[in-house]
Order: sequence, then structure tokens, then C-alpha cells
Amino acid sequence: MNDALLSRQAEGKVTARMVEEKRDRGLESAIGQQVRVFRAQLGMTIAVLARQAGLSPGMLSKIENGQTSSSLTTLQAVAAALNVPVTALFRKYEQSREASFVRAGEGLVIDRRGTRAGHQYRLLGHSVSHRQRLVEPYLIVISEASEVFPLFQHDGVEFIYLLKGEMTYRHGARTYAMTEGDSLYFDADAPHGPEELVRLPLRFLSFIVEAKASG
Repeated sequence: MNDALLSRQAEGKVTARMVEEKRDRGLESAIGQQVRVFRAQLGMTIAVLARQAGLSPGMLSKIENGQTSSSLTTLQAVAAALNVPVTALFRKYEQSREASFVRAGEGLVIDRRGTRAGHQYRLLGHSVSHRQRLVEPYLIVISEASEVFPLFQHDGVEFIYLLKGEMTYRHGARTYAMTEGDSLYFDADAPHGPEELVRLPLRFLSFIVEAKASG
């Protein structure tokens, strides 16, 4: 094994250790912030909370300032003294969270079941992790006279918000005259969709929320 390879391996280990230490400091800081918030809400001094938790004031001060990694036993004692579940001390700790950013006009064009000519669906966001997808946000554009199809049906619920144009939208046995700024929230298992295109072009947002499987 040559010196260059050994050097790269050593650098990789140092980098991994630095990332791990940074993550640990973030967790310690988040826990300390929560302890301080709960203590302030109860009007307790560090000395009083430390005594009730069986800790020294110096140790509690280090915990609040994120300067020490506390054992679960210590955190349970602090949480008990604050009369909160120990999980409440971790609420401010943020791991990386997914996000999907779509610039204007760049949403992915989707052919959904029942799509008709003149109807364009642009997916505005999608899951970037392996988590189960629960919400699908769409920008729907109807730019020319086209066949209406008020018989869409799918699981879950849907929310639509009309940005431009006018239409009559059907949901089940009822119809709604929608103009710019109107919105509609409904169970999506009933037949629904635009029934009359009153003023084109139409642009509206649609948020489809999947039904969550029970159990």
C-alpha cells in the first residue's frame, strides 16, 4: 500500500470523525436549548433544577450550553425534574430534511390517468428520500378548449386553488362556480373534475393527499 493511498485513507477518517463530532455537538446544543427553555418556563434557577435532578450546578450549566455529552440516565433525571418526557429534550434536534425545489416553468410534465388533450399537469414536488409519498402538488394548465372530464376518482383527498380563469368544477352531485382565488377541498373518491371551462386559460394548483394505510 503506497503512501498516497495511506494518506487519503487517513484524511477520510479525519473527515468522518469531524462530521460525527459536528453532529454530536448539534445534538448536545439542541438538548441544552430545550433544557434551558423548559427551566425558564418553570421559573427555576440552574441551582434548583440541578438539585432536583441530582446533578451539580456546573454539570447542568455544561448541559445547557451544549458542552458535554450526557448519558441517557442523566437526561432522564433532568427530564423528570422538568416534568417532561425525555423525548421532549430532543425536539429541536434537526437531522437533514428533504426538499424539492422547482423553478418557475420547470415542473415535471406528468401524464396522469384520465389526462385529456389540452390539459397539462406539472408535478411541482416529489419525494427525494425512500419515505412513502403522501402528497402530490400539481400545477394544472388548460390553455385551449378541450374535452372536459369530471369523472376523476382516486384515493385520499384533494385541494385545488384557482389561480387564473373561470370554471365550473364538479364534485359528486354538486357543482361549484370557481373564479380566481377560489379553492375547493374534497374527498377524492367521489367523481370530480372541471365540468365547464368558462374562461381560458385556466391555471390551478392541485394538492393530492394519499390515503394513509391503517395499521
